[in-house]
Amino acid sequence: MKTLLFGVWALLALILCPGVPEELFEVSVWPNQALVEFGQSLVVNCSTTCPDPGPSGIETFLKKTQVGKGPQWKEFLLEDVTENSILQCFFSCAGIQKDTSLGITVYQPPKQVILELQPPWVAVDEPFTVKCHVPSVAPLESLTLALLQGNQELHRKNFMSLAVASQRAEVIISVRAQKENDRCNFSCHAELDLSLQGGRLFQGSSPIKIVRIFEFSQSPHIWVSSLLEVGMAETVSCEVARVFPAKEVMFHMFLEDQELSSFLSWEGDTAWANATIRAMEAGDQELSCLASLGPMEQKTRKLVHSYSFPPPILELKESYPLAGTNINVTCSGNVLTSPSPTLRLQGAPDLPAPGEPAWLLLTAREEDDGRNFSCEASLEVQGQRLMKTTVIQLHVLYKPRLEESSCPGKQTWLEGMEHTLACVPKGNPAPALVCTWNGVVFDLEVPQKATQNHTGTYCCTATNQLGSVSKDIAVIVQGLDEGISSTLFVIITVALGVGVITIALYLSYRPCKVDRRKLLYRQKEEDKEEESQFAVQEEKSATHIIDSYLIE
Repeated sequence: MKTLLFGVWALLALILCPGVPEELFEVSVWPNQALVEFGQSLVVNCSTTCPDPGPSGIETFLKKTQVGKGPQWKEFLLEDVTENSILQCFFSCAGIQKDTSLGITVYQPPKQVILELQPPWVAVDEPFTVKCHVPSVAPLESLTLALLQGNQELHRKNFMSLAVASQRAEVIISVRAQKENDRCNFSCHAELDLSLQGGRLFQGSSPIKIVRIFEFSQSPHIWVSSLLEVGMAETVSCEVARVFPAKEVMFHMFLEDQELSSFLSWEGDTAWANATIRAMEAGDQELSCLASLGPMEQKTRKLVHSYSFPPPILELKESYPLAGTNINVTCSGNVLTSPSPTLRLQGAPDLPAPGEPAWLLLTAREEDDGRNFSCEASLEVQGQRLMKTTVIQLHVLYKPRLEESSCPGKQTWLEGMEHTLACVPKGNPAPALVCTWNGVVFDLEVPQKATQNHTGTYCCTATNQLGSVSKDIAVIVQGLDEGISSTLFVIITVALGVGVITIALYLSYRPCKVDRRKLLYRQKEEDKEEESQFAVQEEKSATHIIDSYLIE
């Protein structure tokens, strides 16, 4: 179609200008602007107004193939165009040669835009580099690169400089890291504007890159006791302060070559991990903690000492001796304790020599029942004095007893009130108590409403495996009148006591409201007389109260 159009154009030129002198002929080329994508082909048509042209063609270093011709035109296919060039189109007419040139511009759209953040993890207040480059793009002078942080443009660069050959399609800036920049998105946008060359606008963008900001200036610190007891669980903590972001710190803790299972926590700018350790043998062992954040790692080591110190052994020759039996109490150190501990047995008269057991010989008494014996062992480890104590209880077996303090022989009940027989036996094993009244077993658990019929003697018997003991208990049931009389007597006695105390206090601490320097002798006499009359009235009142109660 293109060949046909150029042929028609040449024919029209001959018809319209049949008498044009040969020396006035023109040479033209189509297209007048050539914009070719890198590696693509281009069709070029050369034509002339000469009615009878002579030798003609094109001159270029590009691979060319003639694909059409006419009396006044020729068409060529240029293949694999990879660089800018200038093509010459020439025709000769009546021995005169004329030519025209065509500038061919090669372009490459920014198909690949590469963004680099160096380093990907940046310490707070340290600079990091944002670099964007386009490896294959042309023409460079039509390119613009823009660096973006989120939606904010940080920097824009074009390449209009004359020294194009020395330039690369890249832009580099430096940014100082701040905590608020952590996890910020960075990207690069490229534009190739070919509108001046008759083309269009090409655009390309890089994948988004994220910068990580961190602070990790302090080494981790291990919190643990410097002494570990073999077989005992101990909590160890590894902590890092002034770290950002604290929640992303990773911890690995080891006891020698064994990694510990840890639980991570964080608050503010502090992160820590807790683990449980259990030393299985005595001696010095290394505890280490490795804390990491992004590409950063810091390791701390601490030496701990493990020791074996089981509680001392406290033995009774007989745990349940009879009263009056001789018993031997022995306190000794555990064989796993090294070195031998110092022992102290409660009640023992002397301290044993180091490594020797402590012992105590005593005769078991009834009052020793429930007595605790303690054995204390002390051991010095790494300059620290450690203590362990074992306690054992002595149980003395003895016959039942019915003592007056816990089982009184005389008991008074108030008629109409609920009562139970008060009797608690002593003995070990705990004795069983049975009380009878008039040959009938009396229920000790259920309170009884006291009547005159409950008056009498009760026989109580306490029994355990070692024997039994009996006791008679006399119960007296007082009538209601007797109880009231006793109560009234108590009230009268209290009233008399209060009256006497009131008079005594009045006589001893009477307030003086008159200045002693102006007090006359006669006034003193009158005061004494008034006091005497007051005392008489008080005594009469007390006597009247007593008489009234007695009459009732």
